[in-house]
Amino acid sequence: MEINLFRNSREALSLESGEVLFREGDSGDTMFAVAEGQIALARAGTVIEDVGPGGILGEMALIDSAPRSATATATAPTRVVRVDQQHFTYLVHEHPTFALQVMTIMAERLRRMNG
Repeated sequence: MEINLFRNSREALSLESGEVLFREGDSGDTMFAVAEGQIALARAGTVIEDVGPGGILGEMALIDSAPRSATATATAPTRVVRVDQQHFTYLVHEHPTFALQVMTIMAERLRRMNG
């Protein structure tokens, strides 16, 4: 599922291929949306998902205060948009389907990790 609200954002963070966005075990309070490029999500050193444009990662940090459950590494030149709690709340208010999209992505990831 792609979330295209962030594709043209001017507030994107640029990452080089191989650059780590966050590590498994880090604390977090921000999710990220991939505007361009590719991010590999790895758990215990094993890639569990590749997230491309329109994808999100780190969304669980907006729900609970547990440490990051995976490491996110750019596998190509990448642009990501930071979404903190305030921005997330605004998006949910202005685009109610956004919350459903985030929940769908979270559910799919949990099922894959448990399957």
